[in-house]
Amino acid sequence: MSAFEPVYAIVRTIPPGRVMTYGQIAKGLERPLSPKAVGWAMSQCPDDVPWHRVVDAKGTCSRDRADPSGRQTQRRRLEREGVAFDAKGRLDLEALRFHPPRG
Repeated sequence: MSAFEPVYAIVRTIPPGRVMTYGQIAKGLERPLSPKAVGWAMSQCPDDVPWHRVVDAKGTCSRDRADPSGRQTQRRRLEREGVAFDAKGRLDLEALRFHPPRG
């Protein structure tokens, strides 16, 4: 089992069209990590983890698995799930943030 499995377990609960931030996931872990550590986990997550539903604290796409120099894959996946971005490439975190039920 990966040391990052608790991160992946949270991310797997994010429904389509909703998002969580790296910091939000970091704080929600039983053994907290830094947001950067959550980002590291996302960079090497298994294929069944919906990595594209994790965004930065500004509500922007912060990585792209297929092309590290761009953010288009993540944005396209979110848009296919009904997520809209403003002219600055941000999404509405207030409306789209997912809050998983506490155990």
